[in-house]
Amino acid sequence: MDEAAATVRDCIAVLESVYPSSWAEGWDAVGLVVGNLDAQVGSVLFAVDPTPEVAAEAARGAGLLVTHHPLFLRGVHGVAETSPGGRVVATLVRAGAALFTAHTNADVAAPGVSDALATALGLRDVLPLEVEHAAEPIPTADAPTMCRGLGRIGQLPAPEPLGEFCARVARALPATAGGVRATGPADAPVHRVAVCGGAGGELAGAARAAGADVLVTADGRHHHVLDAVSAHPIAVVDVAHWASEWPWLEQAAARLTAGLAARGRTVSTAVSTLVTDPWRLHVPSH
Repeated sequence: MDEAAATVRDCIAVLESVYPSSWAEGWDAVGLVVGNLDAQVGSVLFAVDPTPEVAAEAARGAGLLVTHHPLFLRGVHGVAETSPGGRVVATLVRAGAALFTAHTNADVAAPGVSDALATALGLRDVLPLEVEHAAEPIPTADAPTMCRGLGRIGQLPAPEPLGEFCARVARALPATAGGVRATGPADAPVHRVAVCGGAGGELAGAARAAGADVLVTADGRHHHVLDAVSAHPIAVVDVAHWASEWPWLEQAAARLTAGLAARGRTVSTAVSTLVTDPWRLHVPSH
């Protein structure tokens, strides 16, 4: 075995150091799902969703698949290939590839999912929107900053109308059938911006209290959004869930590479470009 080569165990040690499983919500299912800890890893593939198509992509050469969303959130009694989850497990096992998930622990990490979204949108002076814990950072190359929480808030380089800002969002994120939609008039000024990768509509109040003109998030539901914009003078910009979390993949890959390098280990990394957003067709209404 190449002394500089990483194992699944090495990769997980780094990922756990930057996205500790103890930070995950109690209902979540994170960590190693499939794989041999002592298996050698030459290549790691990062993706948002562990779909059969993504598993097939990983099986073409990756020793480890890292996804944001869990494969199983509820108890299962079998992994027969009659189910999508079973097909994922079988595909990875046959290929000798492992599967690791960092979900809500990556959502609250700093930097984490929302930091990557803020960076993609060009925000400056980014801070946590809701802080869960604060302490002095641990001074090691791969340790997480011990200040975590949901959402981020920052500023655009200069104010711009909501319509232009939505175009900025569309350019920054991968294209999806649903595109970008917003509450509020196209000429409303936007300068201070809150973001939350994934479903973060419940942060509208916190975003406005922090001075945000707009909250960028995903999975906006009719009644929740109506209530949010009625209660708070803020615009909500809604994007696809998958697209809002996709920018994190490059960040996570870079953190893994840096953490392994500090341990004298190396891997190659890749980010899946497969679109796993389930919505594929959008017909505008008249």
